[in-house]
Amino acid sequence: MTVESIIIILVIGAVAGWLAGLIVKGIGFGLIGNIIVGIVGALIAGWLLPRLGIAIGGGIIAAIINATIGAVILLVILGLIKRA
Repeated sequence: MTVESIIIILVIGAVAGWLAGLIVKGIGFGLIGNIIVGIVGALIAGWLLPRLGIAIGGGIIAAIINATIGAVILLVILGLIKRA
């Protein structure tokens, strides 16, 4: 991995984590936590969405949408665990 690809992953994760924090209110983890949630969400979406037959497309916008979907899923799961 190059430095540029790591920066792109961090930016996509940050945007996705921020968007997921807005969508799922009350379950935010701060800026750094949301970046981590966005990156993990991107991994979850990259694994889960193709298995469900969902293909959004390519490019940065599609990567942000995929990562946001995964981050929202992760935040909902973490919120359920946190409340239990």
